[in-house]
Formats: sequence, structure tokens, C-alpha cells
Amino acid sequence: MAELIGTKHKLIEQTMIFPSSTTKICLPLTFLDLPLAGPIYVRRQFFYRFPQSTNHFCQTTFPSLKQSLSLTLQHFFPLAGNLISPPPPNKPFILCTEKDSVPFTIVESSEDFNHLSANYKLKNMKDFNHLVPKLTHKTIHDDNDNDNEDNNTFVFPLLSLQASVFPNNGLCIAITYCHVMDDNCCSHFMKTWSLIHGKFEGVDLKSTPCFDRDILRDPKGLLENVFLRDYFEERKTWKNKLIGQTQTQTIKEHHEVVEDYFKATIVFGKEEIERMKKWVLSQWNKNDHEIIKPQFLSKFVVTCGFVWANLVKTRYRNDNNDEKEEFFRFAGDCRDRLGYKIPEGYFGNCLTLCHATVKRKDMKGEDGFVKAVKVIERAISEMKNEPFKNVEEWRDTFKNMFEFGSVLLVTGSPKFNVYETDFGFGKPVKVEMMHSFKCMSIAESGDRDGGIEVGLVFKSGEFEYFCSVIEQGLEAFKS
Repeated sequence: MAELIGTKHKLIEQTMIFPSSTTKICLPLTFLDLPLAGPIYVRRQFFYRFPQSTNHFCQTTFPSLKQSLSLTLQHFFPLAGNLISPPPPNKPFILCTEKDSVPFTIVESSEDFNHLSANYKLKNMKDFNHLVPKLTHKTIHDDNDNDNEDNNTFVFPLLSLQASVFPNNGLCIAITYCHVMDDNCCSHFMKTWSLIHGKFEGVDLKSTPCFDRDILRDPKGLLENVFLRDYFEERKTWKNKLIGQTQTQTIKEHHEVVEDYFKATIVFGKEEIERMKKWVLSQWNKNDHEIIKPQFLSKFVVTCGFVWANLVKTRYRNDNNDEKEEFFRFAGDCRDRLGYKIPEGYFGNCLTLCHATVKRKDMKGEDGFVKAVKVIERAISEMKNEPFKNVEEWRDTFKNMFEFGSVLLVTGSPKFNVYETDFGFGKPVKVEMMHSFKCMSIAESGDRDGGIEVGLVFKSGEFEYFCSVIEQGLEAFKS
């Protein structure tokens, strides 16, 4: 029987999906997993046209989604398990047993599917709450030492899935996962599931997950020592972070008044991006020659620089604290940067962390866009030459960013081709990511070939001003 869980949505079913064959496994984390180990979650939603009733979905589509998910988990079986974080000095690890499974929830929604899956339109973040599958952690206390929080063991489930039916309109398939794998792995998982579901029998997978922990090399243990030190320091903050997450969820459930945030997606076409590149290169040596002019700029660099500069101009248009630093933080894929081959299906994190910095007054100035592109381009060039430069200072650097400046974090990438995730309903009409006000999400455009879409979170009144600044910039590039 369906259970009402809000004024515009109701719970249809909650089930647990077991891998079609299970194997107990204890999978160590690598040194590149450690910076992202803990209560760090990624939330992505895939919106599809689905002009069928909820009953039709439950009778036909849901059974095949469950069976194909079970078959997929046979390949990705650690995702049915948990991230175990025992007390120091023990290292964290993934544990998957025969009893572990993945929660899969079915919800019926009466929200406006076309509105939630549209670009450019402002969407209240609260309207997405019921579409996002939940993950709940567990804390195991040491009965012999209740006063020492460091002796707790944290248990984090790795994966939760949900399908939300918009009767006779659409379907949203959503994933929430713990960051024991990067977006490249998540894309691999979702495309494998969609492929198995679409064809169901006789699927020839192009690549299967590789769980070999010896692939990533740290022969002297130098990187692991640094990352493990930082992991243990960060672990001390988890209790307060987890309490904060619980309080936030309680506020949402009781509908207490909090400031509204709005999500919107801006799409840049291939032609617009090419004009951005030409503009920046033409202006490169206008004021300084500190950063050598490159022969080529990627669409990631120019799009991020353009959005970052205009977002600073929008959010701080009435702020006189222009001496503050603006930070832009993003992850770089290491798969081609380590000097040895990483299998296509490698399961885990293979990322380095990059950042760029510009004074707020410079970002708000006439050359803010060019300056933003320059520092992002320099950060990427340095990462290519030395992926783990100053790694021993990373944690302090990132702490200082939040304490003394303003930070914009990037999640996603146009490289993952998320719009190729086809369960047999056709390609998604929209792929969305849920994230905080301090983040921007980025993906390839779903409807403009060669384009990029950028997801941002706004406070009330910001979006209109941001769009006007964006339009002015795009018009300037035509001249």
C-alpha cells in the first residue's frame, strides 16, 4: 500500500536489492581514496520521458529495473557493502558480505516534471528533496571507552537508489553514493545498469570493474602517509558534521523556515564557447605576461572561468570587501598522469585536487574573465606536470580557503557523457546534481551538440542579475 510522505508525493515501495551472486570481500582504500573517505556524498538525478501510469511502471518497468540492478551489482558488488572507519591507527576499508544489499525506493510524485527537468528555470531546492535517495550512517561505540570519541567506529553505506514516477509524464532515476568511487566509476555503474536493463539478456560489457588495489603505486608510502595523517585529522570533525546533517534533515521534515535556495542550469553552445576562447586569447597579453599564452584553451577552462567571474560579480556586487581572495577548487583526473596505465574499469578514486586564486577586486574588474581563465589554465598545467605538488599542505590550504576567502567547488565533468545513460526510455531529458550553494555542477549539454551545461545554486534575487551579466558578456564576444 502506498504511503503519503508529503503533500505532492507518496511512497510506493522500498525494497533491498542483493547482488545476483555475492562474495564476502574486504577491500582496502588506496591513498587516493583517503582524501574523500567519510561522509562525503554525491547525488545525481536522471530525468526521462515516461508517458505511463504508476501502475504500469510497477507492473512492467520496476521488476526489470530490480532484476537488472541485481545483475549489475554482481559486477559492482562492493557497492552493496559499507565503508568501515575504525578508530585510529586502523585504516578505513570497504566491507561487503552476503547479507549486504542496496536500498531501492519507488515514489510517486505530483510535482511538475517539465519544470524540474528544464534548463534556465529557477527551481526551489526543496522541490528536489523527495527525489533524492537517502543514506544513513551508523556509529558503533566502544563500550570500554565511552568518553573517547576517537574510539568510535563509523559505518557508511555506499549506495542508495530511487525511481520517482511522474504519472503519464516522466521518470526520475536517482543515485546517492559515498565517495569511495569517483564520477568516472559512477558513470560506469549507471551505464552498465542501463545497458543491462535496456538489453537485459546477452549483454557484452565493454569493461568490467577492476578492484585490484595494487594498480595505484606509492612505492615509498609517502603519499599514503600524508593522506592518512589528513584523514585522521578530518575524522575528528565527523561527529559534528553528522550531527549537523541530522539537524538539517529534521528541519526539512518539520518544514521549519529556512532560507530558500534555487537551482538553475545555464547552457552554453559550441559557438558561444568558441567565441569565449577567441576573446580570451585576444586579450591574454593585454595587461601582464606572467602566464604564458597557450595555443589552445579547453571548453572546461573558458566556461568555468566565465561562470566563476560572473558569479563573483553577482554575489558581491554590493560588497566592498574586495581584498578577499576568491578560490576555485576542482578535481583533476589522474588516470593519464601517473606514468603507468590505469585500467578503464578501475574502481575507486583516481583524482588529484586543484585550485586557482584571484583577488575579488580583480574578478569584479573589466578583465575578471581573462584573469579567471588564466589562473585555472595555470592550475591545470601544473597538475599535468606534477599531480601531487605540495600535497603535504593540501589540508591546511583548503581549510584556509573557507576561513579567509570565498570558495567555488566544481562537481561533475563534461567527459562523462551522462546523457548516454539510456535505460530503454531514450536518453535523459535532464541530468541534475544536488549540491550546496558553494558548488557548481558541470556536464556536457544534453541538447546542444558540443555545448556545456552548468548548474548553480542561487539565493533569492541573484539569478536575474547573473543572467543579465552573462548575456552582456556573450554579446561582447560577438563584436
